[in-house]
Amino acid sequence: MRDFLSFSPLYQERVWGGRALQTVLRRTLPGPGPIGESWEIVDRPEAQSVVALGAWKGMTLRSVIEAHPHEVMGPQWQPERTFPLLIKWLDCRERLSLQVHPPASVAPELGGEPKTENWYIAEATPGAQLIVGLRPGTTQDGFARAIDAGTLEELVHRFPVKAGDSILVQSGEVHAIDGGNLILEIQQNSDTTYRVYDWGRIGLDGRPRQMHIQESLRSINWASRTPSPVPAAAENAVIADCPEFRIQRVVLETGDTFSLGRDEEPRVVSVVAGTLVTDLAVLAKGANVVTTYAGKFEGQSQDACTLLVTDHFSGT
Repeated sequence: MRDFLSFSPLYQERVWGGRALQTVLRRTLPGPGPIGESWEIVDRPEAQSVVALGAWKGMTLRSVIEAHPHEVMGPQWQPERTFPLLIKWLDCRERLSLQVHPPASVAPELGGEPKTENWYIAEATPGAQLIVGLRPGTTQDGFARAIDAGTLEELVHRFPVKAGDSILVQSGEVHAIDGGNLILEIQQNSDTTYRVYDWGRIGLDGRPRQMHIQESLRSINWASRTPSPVPAAAENAVIADCPEFRIQRVVLETGDTFSLGRDEEPRVVSVVAGTLVTDLAVLAKGANVVTTYAGKFEGQSQDACTLLVTDHFSGT
C-alpha cells in the first residue's frame, strides 16, 4: 500500500512556451526548445504518467489503477475507469490561441471531450492578463464576422492577473492565456481543444496552425459570463467548486503539519509555493501527487508553503 503517488513529468514543446519550468521550478528540461506544458498527472491512451518513487516505481498510472483500484481510488472504483483529472504546468511565454472546449451536451457529436479547467497563476509578469468569456451582447453572427475581419479582441473579456490568483474556466467558454503567465492547470481528463483564432502566428513547423472554426462556433456558450479571478490571499479557501472537482487553497506557516486520513477519497495535492517534507519525498514548489484512498498522507512545511488540494473528482 502506498500513501501517495509521485510521477515523472511529461514535457511538451509548444510554439508559445519558454524555459520557466527550468528557471522557476528548477526542473531539468529536454533540449533547447520552447517547453510549454508539463503533464504532471495523466491517464490517457496517448500519454501515461509513470510512478517515480516507491515500490510501484516504473509502473504507469493506468497499470497501478488496474492492479489496485480500490486501494488507490476507493471501494467502488472499476479498474477500467481512467483517472478523472489531467494536471499540467503551463509556461505561457507568449499568448496562447483563442480557443474553446466543447461542453458535454455538444462534445459527443463533434467527436471530442468536455473540459472544464482551473488556472492557478503561480507566477505572472507585470501586466500579465487572461481572456475568459465574451463581452455582454456578443452574438454568434457578430463573432463569426469578427473572425473574418480579424477583430475578435474587441469581443472577448480580458482582465489582469497576478501570482496567486485563480479562475475556473468552464467548457464552452472562449479563453486564452496571455504571455507572461506560469500556470498550474487542473482539468477534466480531456485533450479536446478547438482553436478559433491564433493572432496570425506560425507554428513550430513554419506553417499556420490548424483552426477549428465550425467546431468552435458550435461549442461556444453564447450566454457566457464575464468572470473575475479568485484573488490571491494568504488564507485557506475553496477557490474552485464545480461538478467535476473542488480545489481548496491551504496556507501553511513554517513547521505546520498537513495531513489526510486513511479510507478517504483520493486527492491531488499540489505545492504551488514553498516546500512540504514527507517521509517519502521532499515536495518542492511545482510538485503534484495523488494521495490514495487507503493511504495516510502527512507532511510538514519547511517554510511558508501553499498547497492546492483537489478532491470531489472520484465519486467515492
